[in-house]
Amino acid sequence: MNIPKDLLYTKTHEWIREDDDGVAIGVTDFAQAQLSDVTFVELPEVGDHLNAEDEAAVLESVKAASDIYAPFSGTVTAINDVLSDSPEMINSDPYGDGWLFKLEPDAASDLEGLLDAAAYEETLPAE
Repeated sequence: MNIPKDLLYTKTHEWIREDDDGVAIGVTDFAQAQLSDVTFVELPEVGDHLNAEDEAAVLESVKAASDIYAPFSGTVTAINDVLSDSPEMINSDPYGDGWLFKLEPDAASDLEGLLDAAAYEETLPAE
């Protein structure tokens, strides 16, 4: 299971990466593996304001549909438009080109309650 140590995580299997362009959010390797082949992605709109734990996106796969939640409150600043035509990027590169959207946090302190890699790994079922 790939769990990069430089990211933050939620118990609902979203990852969070701060960079110069904002805070990117995607789904973890565990989540994409559980979904199997992602076939459709519904993303929020740029400018939408999301509250922490709001449904932010939906991923559909050959197995099921899965809600993706906002890890903190903030405004959507970007979405990964490439996923409309290539949703399989979530499976092939969940921590890179498969990112979903970017959020500008309402408060920098909102990221303090997120999990580090070790804490996230503890939430996963034993293999």
